[in-house]
Amino acid sequence: MTGKLIEKKFNPDLLYNRVVHYYIDKKKYSREKANAIAQIVIKREQQRRLCKNTNCRHSLDDHIRNSDTCLILDCNCSKFLTI
Repeated sequence: MTGKLIEKKFNPDLLYNRVVHYYIDKKKYSREKANAIAQIVIKREQQRRLCKNTNCRHSLDDHIRNSDTCLILDCNCSKFLTI
């Protein structure tokens, strides 16, 4: 096996809840501050999971991870770009 794993589909709601609870329970932040931090984290993670190819801009979930091929039929993206 090459060591590459199939990544689960990104679930922003699950991450949002985990971040909010972490900052409220562990860091003792207010609910408002925890929500603001969670919104920033979600926005950053969504941007990180977009193809940087300006002609594509599809989500990592729309690409075959091991071959970096876009799953959208009318897209000519041949590689998921992270830069």
